[in-house]
Amino acid sequence: MENTTKKEFVPNPVILQSQELNEYILATSVYPREPEPLKQLRNVTANNPRAHFGTSPDAAQLIAMLLKIVNAKKTIEIGVFTGYSLLLTALTIPDDGKITAIDVDRKTYEIGLPIIKKAGIEHKINFIESQALPVLDELLQDPKKEGSFDFAFVDADKDNYWNYHEKLIKLVKVGGIVVYDNTLWGGYVALPEEVVPEKKRALRQATIEFNNSTSADPRVEISHASVGDGILICRRIC
Repeated sequence: MENTTKKEFVPNPVILQSQELNEYILATSVYPREPEPLKQLRNVTANNPRAHFGTSPDAAQLIAMLLKIVNAKKTIEIGVFTGYSLLLTALTIPDDGKITAIDVDRKTYEIGLPIIKKAGIEHKINFIESQALPVLDELLQDPKKEGSFDFAFVDADKDNYWNYHEKLIKLVKVGGIVVYDNTLWGGYVALPEEVVPEKKRALRQATIEFNNSTSADPRVEISHASVGDGILICRRIC
């Protein structure tokens, strides 16, 4: 007899609705290959009440591979939190690589800073405590900065994603990659608005609009990967 029981939707920080499967992926493919500094930073971040703001380790593993594929040397990061994805990038790019890291809160960055220093890669990081848009605007004032970055990662205010995209697509070179985190928004993007908690509806709608806009953007190739809370990968083609 066919089982017609409707599966309950369980929103969580990762898109996989099977906690067992998520734990299997992490235990089998991610944690055994996670560098020790990243493991230390993940454990330190776990004590923070906003620990779910951190980049998912399985998404980070994919980001590291993308960094290597494009031989990234000069990158931008918008939204740092305690620095998991920042540390990952700094460990991945060459010793003379540079990261422009932007966040409004230096205090959370300083949670991971001792681990970053211990890993010997702080010299690769230019941390800027600021809103991101003014920094991007300042970079774009220098014509030499256009098309000079290899890679960008965004994990910040979702209602500004398209504004970031319009600027990053000019700063990243043709063939470069921009990755946006949390683009499946706990699975809420696929659900009717009436079943979404009211406090999540505005950013859910902003995420849906951003996903639709990037899908229609002829300047990029895209791939929507269902790792972590969803990451949208954009490769600039013109």
